[in-house]
Amino acid sequence: MRTDIEERACDLALYIIEHQATVRSAAKQFGISKSTVHKDLSQRLPAFNRALYLQVKEVLDLNKAERHIRDRKSTRLNSSHLS
Repeated sequence: MRTDIEERACDLALYIIEHQATVRSAAKQFGISKSTVHKDLSQRLPAFNRALYLQVKEVLDLNKAERHIRDRKSTRLNSSHLS
């Protein structure tokens, strides 16, 4: 029998995979903290669904690799509004 936490972890993983979402956007969508998303995906999910964990890990690793690009775009947008 699945617990609510396991179900939430699976739902988070599926959301991130389907939408190529970031941890921040998933947390906002589900109304929970980024820390909870990280804990659900990195500690809880591998314990009961290793295959889903490996899929979501690919998306999260890609997001981490591209993070500097998103940060640069955000900085550029914010600085253009100040001028």
